[in-house]
Amino acid sequence: MAASALLAAVSVASLNLCTDEYLLLLAKPSEIASVSFLSQDPQESPLWKLAQGHHANRGSLEDVLAKRPAVVLSMGGGGRASSLIASRLGIRAVDLRPVSKLEDVSWNLRAVADAIGDPGRARAWLKRLDYVRSTARSRQMDAIWIGGAGQTIAVPSVGADWMRLAGLKQRPLQGDRVSLETILVRPPAVLVQSRYRSGQFSRGAAWLSHPIVRNAKSRRVEVDGRGWTCMGPLVIPEIERLRSLIR
Repeated sequence: MAASALLAAVSVASLNLCTDEYLLLLAKPSEIASVSFLSQDPQESPLWKLAQGHHANRGSLEDVLAKRPAVVLSMGGGGRASSLIASRLGIRAVDLRPVSKLEDVSWNLRAVADAIGDPGRARAWLKRLDYVRSTARSRQMDAIWIGGAGQTIAVPSVGADWMRLAGLKQRPLQGDRVSLETILVRPPAVLVQSRYRSGQFSRGAAWLSHPIVRNAKSRRVEVDGRGWTCMGPLVIPEIERLRSLIR
């Protein structure tokens, strides 16, 4: 069978927000059988416009069987039973890696491109990732990534690794939260503030509006927190933008 025919025949379903990211970035619309409902929510995914119009599922194999996918993407072990059922139905189950290191992003990009049947689809994203990794600054600025209620990024973690690629050294903080006292007494050189659900009223959002946070003696830059949820390829443009802001 010709390669073009194979590409035309592929149909891929994704069962969670983090696998949706890879599928929506690499697949053609005609190759997408289903994505999770979360990726169609503008509050959860920067790719929500790409996700619109596709069948939405709630993370179970049963939700997508009617769409007859050739491949199903899951992450973190979709369950032995689900993989067995998929195999018996002639569906290829691809379990992507939860991102705990930057190499996992490369692995997932390749795995999804291979599942689609066109390994070259991953090439542009792999090049962007390789470039930001190879051009990371040796000198880094003291920084704290901050989300609702003072949530921050652990050290060590893949989030701290991403920050390092932007030229920012995430400060280790007890309990992976930053206190108002820390911001007041030992403000970081750079405060990286997530915009995740910033327009939604909540205690976490209210915490970010505290005068101590608003008036912190730090250089403040904002990030799209939605892209940081999965720590996948959507963080790459965030790193590129952060670099341009903190030169």
